[in-house]
Amino acid sequence: MTLSELRSNLGIGTLYSDATVEECCQSAQDIIDAYLWYNTALVYSTSLSNNIATITTTLPHGFVTGQTVTITKSGATFNGSFTITGDTLFTFTFAKTASDQITFLVSPFGLIRGAQTGTAYASVPAVREASMMIAVDIWQARQAPSGQGVGIDNFQPAPFKMGNTLVARCRGLLAPYLSPSSMAG
Repeated sequence: MTLSELRSNLGIGTLYSDATVEECCQSAQDIIDAYLWYNTALVYSTSLSNNIATITTTLPHGFVTGQTVTITKSGATFNGSFTITGDTLFTFTFAKTASDQITFLVSPFGLIRGAQTGTAYASVPAVREASMMIAVDIWQARQAPSGQGVGIDNFQPAPFKMGNTLVARCRGLLAPYLSPSSMAG
């Protein structure tokens, strides 16, 4: 979904700034991305000793020696793209020249992403539609009093849109692409 697609769907033209509309687009994309199946793992802790960084994941990560991964949200020393030099079920290592660092828990969890070899979600119509639905809900919650939706036909407040059913309303569209780890709970 693009900024212009959301503007067109909402019928707002250029009434609101690009930055304001883009926040809704990006929020929707972030929400949907969290549910899609990517080659990812969560960073539980980081450490650095003798120019070897060690990353510990929350679950078995599936990455292998020689694979390049991109780490984010894990601190400046550990963020970036690295080639794995060793791996176990829950950890992997890579070369990193920096001062030694004791083991730090990463809170909230960092993210590791390997190369995506499957579906390019940006071109999947069902994923794009789900993103649009979420973006519209976010937009309406921002514009309506008390974060409620507003009925398009009668302009009456509808139930709160940002609740626990936000993604549930579009889960059917996303079903073939959902990560098994996103469905827990």
